[in-house]
Amino acid sequence: MRTIPHHSCGVIPPHILDRVAQHKGDSGDDARTTLEQMRELATERAQTFVPAIEPVVESEALTPKKRCNVYDAQHGRHLPGRLTMSEHKSRSSDVEVTEAYDGSGATFDFYAQVFKRISIDGRGMRLDSTVHYSVRFDNAMWNGRQMVYGDGDGRLFRRFTASLDVIGHELTHGVTQYAAALAYSGQTGALNEHISDAFGIMVKQFTLGQSSRESDWLIGAELFTASVKGKAVRSMAAPGTAYDDPVLGHDPQPAHMRGYVETNDDNGGVHINSGILNHAFYLAAISLGGNSWEVLGRIWYATLMERLTSNADFNDFARATVDIAGELYGNGGRVQRILADAWSSVGLKTPVFGAPSLPHARPADRPAVHRPLRKWRRWRAR
Repeated sequence: MRTIPHHSCGVIPPHILDRVAQHKGDSGDDARTTLEQMRELATERAQTFVPAIEPVVESEALTPKKRCNVYDAQHGRHLPGRLTMSEHKSRSSDVEVTEAYDGSGATFDFYAQVFKRISIDGRGMRLDSTVHYSVRFDNAMWNGRQMVYGDGDGRLFRRFTASLDVIGHELTHGVTQYAAALAYSGQTGALNEHISDAFGIMVKQFTLGQSSRESDWLIGAELFTASVKGKAVRSMAAPGTAYDDPVLGHDPQPAHMRGYVETNDDNGGVHINSGILNHAFYLAAISLGGNSWEVLGRIWYATLMERLTSNADFNDFARATVDIAGELYGNGGRVQRILADAWSSVGLKTPVFGAPSLPHARPADRPAVHRPLRKWRRWRAR
């Protein structure tokens, strides 16, 4: 059976948990336990098959039927747990259950209404979530098949269902899994993380009806307790400024290629170097104005669906977005110029408006993948 590569991805990156784990006391113990249980979840998923889906045939009449199930692990570690809420069960009084259910539903609605994508696999996959996983589990994660939420330790981290952009971020790892099968190390892994941050923030903006200028551009603003000196896990507007805390450390994200971090930790810094791409997305969204999902989101989605290879790097992605901006909105037009300027502002040059400047440029024997945007143009015409 053909399989789709998957990666167990948590919103709290290893570099934060590793830093917390160095501290004595309950918070350090909880961080160490969380890291170990994340490794166990990753190992369990690696031993199972994720069947690859076939492309959706245009004649198929897919109904955007939303199906969300929320399970309660009851502080155990058996997945999925006891079914607590679904379309056929009454609303729960448990806030974690209702937040997981509503967040999955909001993410489904975003992809269905904006991109005509039926669930994360494009074919109506049921969105399963498990809350109350383990005891003081300090993360929320997509494990390749479902969402898993911890309650947090109550000292540094609050409940992980509280952040809508985090839910959108993690479920987007599922979209990427089915759409592009991006690897999860180095620049490719950082691109994977950026795509989840970009669509996660768009899920929040779309659900709240926020324009680009009204958004806080923060990922996980609801997750830290009052004892943490920080405003979020990441800032797309100002990478490197999200937190500066004696226990969690200082936000290490760069906003420009000159700050690119070479490391063997965190799969080559996938949660760190994604800040460069995040900042370019933010700059382009602010310059374009309006709603991020209406122009920029369409370019990002078309790039993910039509152009990315499984080992795409920063240059590949930047070039593809500028190319698609030209195809959709005119070569040399306002949208393409703004996007090229945003990439240039973070140290990435595109072939349309400048020579490539990355030290990790695409090898000459790996040409860009170029696919016609036939379906995309039909969607624009609706």
